[in-house]
Amino acid sequence: MVQYNFKKITVVPNGKDFIDIILSRTQRQTPTVVHKGYAINRLRQFYMRKVKYTQTNFHEKLSTIIDEFPRLGDIHPFYGDLLHVLYNKDHYKLALGQINTARNLIGKIAKDYVKLLKYGDSLYRCKCLKVAALGRMCTVVKRIGPSLAYLEQVRQHMARLPSIDPNTRTILICGYPNVGKSSFINKITRADVDVQPYAFTTKSLFVGHTDYKYLRYQVIDTPGILDRPFEDRNIIEMCSITALAHLRAAILFFLDISGSCGYTIAQQAALFQSIKSLFLNKPLIVVCNKTDLQPLDGLSEEDMKLVKEMKAEALKTAIGQGGEGTETDVLLTMSALTEEGVIAVKNAACERLLNQRVEIKMKSKKINDCLNRFHVAIPKPRDQKERPVCIPPEVLEARAKQAAAEEKRKTEKDLEEENGGAGVYSMNLRKHYILADDEWKEDILPEILDGHNVYDFIDPDILHRVEELEREEGLRQAEAEDDDFEIDGTELTPEQQEALTEIRRKKSLLIQQHRIKKSTAESRPIVARKFDKDNQFTTERMGRQLSSLGIDPSLAVNRMRSRSASRKGRKRERSPEGRNDGMDVDDDTPSKKQRTSRSMSRARSVSRPPHEVVPGEGLRDSAQKIKAIGLARKSVKKRNKNAKRGEADRVIPNLKPKHLYAGKRPKGKTDRR
Repeated sequence: MVQYNFKKITVVPNGKDFIDIILSRTQRQTPTVVHKGYAINRLRQFYMRKVKYTQTNFHEKLSTIIDEFPRLGDIHPFYGDLLHVLYNKDHYKLALGQINTARNLIGKIAKDYVKLLKYGDSLYRCKCLKVAALGRMCTVVKRIGPSLAYLEQVRQHMARLPSIDPNTRTILICGYPNVGKSSFINKITRADVDVQPYAFTTKSLFVGHTDYKYLRYQVIDTPGILDRPFEDRNIIEMCSITALAHLRAAILFFLDISGSCGYTIAQQAALFQSIKSLFLNKPLIVVCNKTDLQPLDGLSEEDMKLVKEMKAEALKTAIGQGGEGTETDVLLTMSALTEEGVIAVKNAACERLLNQRVEIKMKSKKINDCLNRFHVAIPKPRDQKERPVCIPPEVLEARAKQAAAEEKRKTEKDLEEENGGAGVYSMNLRKHYILADDEWKEDILPEILDGHNVYDFIDPDILHRVEELEREEGLRQAEAEDDDFEIDGTELTPEQQEALTEIRRKKSLLIQQHRIKKSTAESRPIVARKFDKDNQFTTERMGRQLSSLGIDPSLAVNRMRSRSASRKGRKRERSPEGRNDGMDVDDDTPSKKQRTSRSMSRARSVSRPPHEVVPGEGLRDSAQKIKAIGLARKSVKKRNKNAKRGEADRVIPNLKPKHLYAGKRPKGKTDRR
């Protein structure tokens, strides 16, 4: 079985993309570094390799295009004529010929420039020859740009063509536009052909598949054909003519006897007579469609005469094939809307086609090689006595019982149809319960759980027991309420009331003391002075805290007092020199010199050199402290570096061999990178 799959043809790039693909591949796959100090032989080889590699790539791509597109002389005549109708055979061959010519020209250019490169005497001369060779190759490809664009359009259209096997069992549907061809193929196959109430809805061939006697048939829906000269027919009609001319198929000529398609029976009969030469040696059936609008018996005499003439022509084709050909086989009626006669038309076409294919095979020479292997044994009667078929009575009884059982047994589907259908009938699930008595199945009680009767486990005194439990629960709740009473002064003596008042007063005092204790400084963390806006943390409090810890607070207190006094006197000390009134007034806009002196004095008052040793740090001298600071910075350097690194930082922190990270990738494995 020959099948053509045009979807596998490689995409054809346009001229610019073609050049970009080849040159980028040359740049990637050939060396790129060359120096003046190289020997002249090495320079020649370097540029000769580039020219040869470019020519090889052009040759491979162009050869792929030429080989994958079908040659019209090598494929089935049906596809050859179909491609000619759709794309113009001359234009198609001319485009492929230009591709072949470009391939040969590129080969000649490469050959000539390789010869010239053999005599290049310098790096500059070799480079110029290489540039000229690649430039001429690209110019040749640019010239065939229109042919490449045309072949790409052809490839896209061919990929959308239906997959038709010209040699398999085929049923072909033809006729005027809008006579019901697409509706028929939708009924007998799973094809989804668009159906609209106007002519030429179907503009190309559509294929569906159906089964008959365990054999697969392909059904082809063709566009409508008009009765006009061959030269005036358009591409849509020529697709149908090509299929009728080249496919060995059973022909179904559809006839709209109602006239709703817009064409009379006389016009359809004229089309039948004009294309009947295409029906030779093929099973032909005339199908009268749309009988729901106009029955065949209701036609006028003139129209009936035309229908009989078409039936006679179809009968001639049946007799010419060697078959008997009855009138009922060549003229059938149907209605695609009501589906009346649709299956009969399909079965008749499949049967006629199957008989014709069998007869052709029987007439071929291959059957002679197989006949000597076959032997059909026919028993001869031994006498003239009749011996009827004898069936044992036991078998007859068993068959009768089986038939009676099948008649009596009703499925849930039958019961549903008898009792109102879906949505009305509700299936009875209780009828399958296994109980001692079938009458129990419809009772509300007992309920069945895991095959047991629930009523067998019900206590008859359950209501009385529930009442006792409720009464006991009420008593327990009353006792709980009595236990949770609160002491009030109504039931106490005067002495007990005084004691209760004293207890409540002491309790409130304890609560207040606890709250005060929680709010004191001893229970709070030490707050920095910049947050002490209310001046709650004074030097007196600091002295008391240091004294409680066993430390002399005098030095700390004096230092804090001296610092606060110096800050208070700063305004008068730093007043501008030009003032003589001696008034203690703040200047809203201090000068730059004042701001600088103030910041420097403040820095001097609070700063300390980093290498100065503070008592209690555990360091011997300044040198040891400087060394400790260096070690500390070095230890956190890696951590800080990783913290600052972002997602886009592609850093190689440690050195790698240069040959792995520089230059072009050579051929071979690259996983070591």
